[in-house]
Order: sequence, then structure tokens, then C-alpha cells
Amino acid sequence: MGKHEAKPAKRPKTGSIGLRAGAFLLATVLLMVLGLVGVMLILTHGPSPTARGLFVMSVRETSAIGFLADIFVSADEIARIEAGGESGVEPDATDAALISIPDPETRPEGSGIEFVDVEGPSFHGKLMIVSEPSRIFIGVPEGFGGKGLTLEEMVTRNNAVGGVNGGGFYDPGGGGSGGIPDGIVVCEGELLYSGAGRYATAVIDKSGVLHVGDMTAAEAMELDARWAVSFGPALVVNGEKCSGLTSGLNPRTAIGQRADGAILLLVIDGRQIDSLGATYEDVADVMLANGAVNALNLDGGSSTMMMYEGEFLNTCASVVGPRSLPTAILVRGEDGE
Repeated sequence: MGKHEAKPAKRPKTGSIGLRAGAFLLATVLLMVLGLVGVMLILTHGPSPTARGLFVMSVRETSAIGFLADIFVSADEIARIEAGGESGVEPDATDAALISIPDPETRPEGSGIEFVDVEGPSFHGKLMIVSEPSRIFIGVPEGFGGKGLTLEEMVTRNNAVGGVNGGGFYDPGGGGSGGIPDGIVVCEGELLYSGAGRYATAVIDKSGVLHVGDMTAAEAMELDARWAVSFGPALVVNGEKCSGLTSGLNPRTAIGQRADGAILLLVIDGRQIDSLGATYEDVADVMLANGAVNALNLDGGSSTMMMYEGEFLNTCASVVGPRSLPTAILVRGEDGE
């Protein structure tokens, strides 16, 4: 018998491969979206009021996806959930006599900075404890109104050893440039920025005592403010957890102070598989467990970052990387420079 030449196998057309890949990707995305919608419907219309409240507060606390609550929950229900929110704290509520500021000359050897890993049912994070409040200061860009700076840029610009993100900022739809603060900013005793209203604010006075409360710029300056930023709410006042700390699960940043004067800087990761985030109650509990006499919640979400000696100590929740900020709470080196 004669030999027959084998015919070459037909290769699929490049266009056909592209169409199949595109169809598969579209189907995958569609299934993910349908799954997400299903989860949201269960959370918002299921039998658990707690789950519904957590969902509403979690998304409402974000700038970019706050609209999701409006899609799945009525305006009346959102108002009812948010009605259980924070209560005000008077600007002069902090009892400075509860804080004893150490003499820098008598501090023990070492960096004066320690770190504690924190964990809860839905989160993990990092606590930086700075023994000398005089090492804490506020970093800002050249001016307000333009683009802010990332935490890393703030640390480098100010020759700091580390720090965390600071106060809130104007952020419509999650697209703010981080250049316009929301609230009060005081640096080295000078009022650099102020809105017209009353803001939950952290004030470090010229003796090193941290004050927390809702205040105007004038009231902050009456506290002999050396440094100040705003966000809120107040979490702990005079050793007692504040009431009305209703919130969702999100990344968090907070500042506090122990009775021995040490400043507590806390970051909690969120929006991740291994750390969904923390509520205000969670943050207050962490602060109290670590000796906080007074504490205030700072800007969180995608802004939450901690840095020390050139390394980030937590995971940024933003898919595009660390955000630009108008303020950061920084830590001077041991030499005070």
C-alpha cells in the first residue's frame, strides 16, 4: 500500500481564542458580581439586624462605595442605623491631672519605642508606643489646597523615624488629592487650617498632654495646643470608653495616651481576607487594654498606614497604593531632630 502524507492539524484562529478568553472573563466577572449582589441582599434583607447595620456602616464610612448602602437599604433605615452614632465630647473633658509627663532626662536607655501586635475576632494590627510625647509632631505638605503627601513622603520630608496617617481630608467619591484637611490643623502652636464648625479633635498641648473632644479651632487653641488634627470620634476619655460608638468594620488608625505620658499610635488592617477590619468599639477596647486614658479615632480606610525606619508595618487597603494626605502624626528620632 502506498503511504499517505499526514495532514497538519488545524490551528485555532487567533481571533477565536481571543473571543473565547473574553467570553470566559466576562462570565467570571458576571458570576462574581451576581455573587456579590447576592451577599449584599442577604446582609441587607436577611434576618440579622446586626449584619445589616455592619454592612451599612462599613460602606457609609468609605468615600468611594458609600452609595452601595443607598442601593440596598432605604433612606429611613440608613437614618435609623446611623442615629445610634457617636455622642459629643466636650472640648475640656480631658482631665490633664490623670497624665504624668516623664522627664526626658530620666528615660531608660533604648529607642523609647516599642511595638505590640494586636488581634481581634475580625482584625489584626500594630500598636506603636512612644514613651516621650515630646517626640510626637504633625507633618504637613508645603501648603494646603493642592496635592497632599504620602506617609512615606511625610516621614522623609520631616526626617522622622516613623509615624501614622493623621486627620481627615476633603475626599469626594474617594477621589480627593489629600490636599485639603477636614477640621483643625495646628503645628508648633500655629493654627494652620480650620473649618467653621466643631470637630472631633486630638490636641497635644505644650506640656505633652493629649486632649480629645469635639471643639472649634478657638477651643483647641484655648487648650494651649501645640499639635492638633481632626477626625473622630473620641474613643476613650479619662479612662472610660465613650458611648455611642456605632460603626462598621474598616481599617482604623487611632491615637491615645497612657497615664505615664506614653503616646499610643494604632493601625488596624481591614478589607482583607485575613483582617476584615475593626469597629470603633474594637479600637476603644484595644486602647483601653493597652492603658489608654484618652484616645481618638483618626482617619482610616485606605489612608491607614504605619511606617518605622523605612518599612511599612501594615498592609494598605488601597489597590493603588498609599494615599496622599494633608497631615501625618510623626515620631522624631532619639536625638530629637
